[in-house]
Amino acid sequence: MYKAIVNITLRKSILDPKGKASHHALQNLGLNEVKEVRIGKLIELDIDAGSEDEAKKIADTACTQLLANEVMEDYTINIQNN
Repeated sequence: MYKAIVNITLRKSILDPKGKASHHALQNLGLNEVKEVRIGKLIELDIDAGSEDEAKKIADTACTQLLANEVMEDYTINIQNN
């Protein structure tokens, strides 16, 4: 059993209104050291697979077919042993 941690973020070329609003709010709180905020999604998948490579392929398929919009979003997959 493996756990896939999928981190999905908007591509840098795509406007991130939630990130922009959060950045503005942080500046209002006096946190001017924060220079940029991008908001994304973190998804955990428990995958029953025979190997780490197989688990990564399954997670990648889940991302390309459903979880991520590849036109607007980038994603990374981190596989952990459960």
